[in-house]
Amino acid sequence: MPPRSLWSGAISFGLVNVPVKMVTAVSQKDVRFNQLHAKDNSRINQKRVCSLDGEEVPFDEIVKGYEVRPGTYVIIDPDELDGLDPVATHTIDIMEFVDLDQIDPVYFDKPYYLVPDRRAEKPYALLAQSLEKSGKVGIAKFVMRTKEYLAAIRSTQGALVLSTLLYGDEVVPIETLETPGLETELTERELKMAEALIESLTEKFDPERYEDTYREKVMDVIAKKDQGQEIVAQPEAEAPARVEDLMAALEASVQAARDKRAADKK
Repeated sequence: MPPRSLWSGAISFGLVNVPVKMVTAVSQKDVRFNQLHAKDNSRINQKRVCSLDGEEVPFDEIVKGYEVRPGTYVIIDPDELDGLDPVATHTIDIMEFVDLDQIDPVYFDKPYYLVPDRRAEKPYALLAQSLEKSGKVGIAKFVMRTKEYLAAIRSTQGALVLSTLLYGDEVVPIETLETPGLETELTERELKMAEALIESLTEKFDPERYEDTYREKVMDVIAKKDQGQEIVAQPEAEAPARVEDLMAALEASVQAARDKRAADKK
C-alpha cells in the first residue's frame, strides 16, 4: 500500500512549475509501550492538573503562555497568532541551488518523497535528472499546516527527496562545546595509523546490512512473555577498558581489521 499524500502543490523554480505530492520517506520501527495500572492492566489516562491547587483544569480554561522570565508569563490569545500564520501558497519555492557537500548533515531534519502529479512526469524527470547530474540541491521554502519550512530538494535514483532543514540558529555551534580534544596535538604517525584503520574498515554503504538488534531483542522478549515463558535477566556487559597505549591499540585494530577482511574473502 503506497503512503498517503501529506501535502500537494508544485515545485517552483524560475518560471517552471512541477506539480507534486509529498509522502513520508520513513517508517520508523520504534517499540512503543503503554502505561498501565499494575493492579489490573488498565490504561493510564493523563490529566491536566493545576500545579498550584492540584485541581484538574477543564480544557476551556487553559490558555497559552510564554515564559519570559522564571515564573513570569506572557499570555497569548490564539487570535493574536492567526494573523501571523504564513500564507499557504501550495508551492515549494526554490530560492537557489547549492552543492550537496556544502550542507552539513546536522542541518537535515526529516525526509519526504516528492512524487509527480498527473501530466507532470516530464518536468519532474527534467528537474530530477538535472539535479543528479549537477550534484546540486535546491534550497526552498514551503508552508505546511500553517508552518513555514526551510528545505533541501535533491535527486536520488530518479526520485526527488525533500528534506526539511534546521535554521541556522537551531544548531548548537561547535564553539560552545567543552571539547578539549579539538585542540589536542597529534603526531604524524598517530594520524597515519588512524587513517590506515579507517581505510581497512571502509566499505560501500549498504543500509540493508545493518539491523536494529535492540528492537529485535525487545520484540523477542515480548513474544516469549506473551507465550508464558520466563525471562532471565541478561548480565550487564563490561565497560571497555581505557586505552593506555594509543599506538598499540591502533596497530592491533588495523591488524584485526585486515585479518577479518582476509578471512571474509576466503
